[in-house]
Amino acid sequence: MNIKEAKHQIKNTITAYLSKNEYGEYEIPLERQRPVFLMGPPGIGKTAIMEQIAQELGIGIVSYSMTHHTRQSALGLPFIIRKSYGGKEYDVSEYTMSEIIASVYDSMEETGIREGILFLDEINCVSETLTPAMLQFLQYKIFGRHRVPEGWIVVTAGNPTEYNNSVREFDIVTWDRLKRIDVEPDFDAWKEYAYQSGVHPAVMTYLEIKKGDFYTIETTVDGKRFATARGWSDLSEMLRLYEKLGIPADEKLTGQYLQNSRIARDFAVYLDLFRKYRSDYQVEGILAGQIDEGVAEKAKAARFDERLSLIGLLLSSVTEELKTVMMDEQVLGELAAAFKGLRMAMLRPGADVSEALEKQIQLKRRQIETGTRAGNLSADARHLAKSTISALESALGDDAAKALKEAIEERRNRLKADAAEAGRKLENMFRFCGEAFGEGQEIQILVTELTISHHGAKFISRYGCESYYAHNQGLLLNDRKKELLAEIDELTMPLT
Repeated sequence: MNIKEAKHQIKNTITAYLSKNEYGEYEIPLERQRPVFLMGPPGIGKTAIMEQIAQELGIGIVSYSMTHHTRQSALGLPFIIRKSYGGKEYDVSEYTMSEIIASVYDSMEETGIREGILFLDEINCVSETLTPAMLQFLQYKIFGRHRVPEGWIVVTAGNPTEYNNSVREFDIVTWDRLKRIDVEPDFDAWKEYAYQSGVHPAVMTYLEIKKGDFYTIETTVDGKRFATARGWSDLSEMLRLYEKLGIPADEKLTGQYLQNSRIARDFAVYLDLFRKYRSDYQVEGILAGQIDEGVAEKAKAARFDERLSLIGLLLSSVTEELKTVMMDEQVLGELAAAFKGLRMAMLRPGADVSEALEKQIQLKRRQIETGTRAGNLSADARHLAKSTISALESALGDDAAKALKEAIEERRNRLKADAAEAGRKLENMFRFCGEAFGEGQEIQILVTELTISHHGAKFISRYGCESYYAHNQGLLLNDRKKELLAEIDELTMPLT
């Protein structure tokens, strides 16, 4: 299965393991909760989906790479105590608490979150000294003498033997204690994550053209050559930063992340072309509605890969604005909730409104701290909380309620204007593509990519887009027509 399907399976498993009966007891006792084992090649996003699941379920997460652990750190250190049995005293070995188990308790103490995920990566690469203890852990969730706390689900991950020389084959007894999920690289599944996290449009359009370069591992006489999902994501982040700082990106940079010389070279060449397309096609002018006839003709005559790059450029610019609008709308909702809290505070005799506002600010700060410690705070959630804090702080003063009300009204008006402007750019994009490509597959790609895009779909659902609806309806009708024709073919197929 792909990483998206795996995430769905793991999320369902954790939801089931955390379900309780009418007495408040877990439906499946801790010792019978099979640990999930996520088997897949390196750099595919196994750790990332665990963090996403924790964020979405609002639970904690503690992560460890098992290759870094010895028997002592995992099980704890032995010490001697005196015990009396049948009137005689004996020296008995005890163990200090495992570093791993202690980290779970630390997380609970620091965040107040009592349920979470204990994620152990590269579990099939543990040292020989630790291997015998793993069977007991997988069965009973115990390291040394200490058990994983109830409410903490064990999820493990590892690489197949062909990717890692340190991998130890599990026996049937061990496999029979795991809930195994095998994951394969899949660009289309990764693409949804990429849109949400703002992966650089050059990366997206290059991989649309050369999907085979998304994930590849080759063995050559010079060693391993590879490109992974992790490599593309990290390169994207650096490309955006280089652009912001005005530093040119070249093959030397791409080769540091894509450790396959052919792919690194091809992408560096494509990156130069991509920058050229951005200039030649006057993307900002297109989105502003200033469609140059020569640009439309140039797009019409271009090769398909060039058209795809242009669509990527347009989508990237538009979706950035759509994301900004949707994030601003969320901040406005947070401020409105804060203002409602202030109004409630004002009803109490002798209430200090500024003090009440300061308490709300402190609460937001604690949410960031707790989420950071628990490992379940996404980048968007952090940005939302910090933007809200900044807006609330600007309202502190003698008449905090009035200042906050005015700030909300100002933001509401600005949001309305920004949403309208983003909507116009969205329509202008469709208009240009209609003039340049007609009703060809480029329009279908545009509609599909907007549907996949988290922020694009959200914006259209909230504010609408007539061109999107018109083309999407046509696309849906066309798909349904194909389905009906296929059904008719099956019905009219001669019996054998």
